[in-house]
Amino acid sequence: MQRFEGKTAIVTGAARGIGEAYARGLAAEGAAVVVADLAEEAGEQVAAGLVKDGGRALFVRTDVADPASAEAVAERAVAEYGGLDLLVNNAAIYGDMAFELLLNVDWDYYRRFMAVNLDGALVMTRAAFRHMRRRGGGAIVNQSSTAAWLYSGFYGLAKAGVNGLTQQLAHELGGMGIRVNAIAPGPTDTEATRKQAGEAAEALVSATALKRLGQPTDLVGACLFLLSDEASLVTGQILCVDGGQVFR
Repeated sequence: MQRFEGKTAIVTGAARGIGEAYARGLAAEGAAVVVADLAEEAGEQVAAGLVKDGGRALFVRTDVADPASAEAVAERAVAEYGGLDLLVNNAAIYGDMAFELLLNVDWDYYRRFMAVNLDGALVMTRAAFRHMRRRGGGAIVNQSSTAAWLYSGFYGLAKAGVNGLTQQLAHELGGMGIRVNAIAPGPTDTEATRKQAGEAAEALVSATALKRLGQPTDLVGACLFLLSDEASLVTGQILCVDGGQVFR
């Protein structure tokens, strides 16, 4: 099935983990994919792998907290592939995230963290939406987390902000034919989660209804659905893909 034939997508944080899985899923269904990440070597490898598998892809070094960098990756996508239709705001500081209380986290670290994990989705959307509007519309998926509903410090605060941002942007962009939704993963088996959760991962899994750790591939179907025309009446929604970790 080639739901995205003729479409161009930017996936941020696509050099590894869940972002890489999203990029692979989009390329497999016909999209030209821009792998946007700060990790140059890993990002180049992902893009080369997509091309080797028969897809269209390129890597662009991107700092989602920097408006100039965001504008540059959007313009590169348009220059290479003729337009921009889809955006997945997946980039985040997570694997190397500090564990500090909101009451004492260093202000400079906190501001950089929020600039990437919350503001980055807005920075990228502002860079991309005009190009999408020229194509008659598009779709955006933001990466949230079940941390938005759990005690999880400034990480959860950032993801609660992503949820609010998703709903606000859905209204601002809806009249342009651009839909905005978010995916909230639960405990997922990535290198970053293994590094952060450690032995606590078992306890997180035991609290889910399905009693298993998610895999990055478990999230791909939800992302592709939300980006596709099958979800043409779906916007402003936060979809949990978490094995039943949270109930809302």
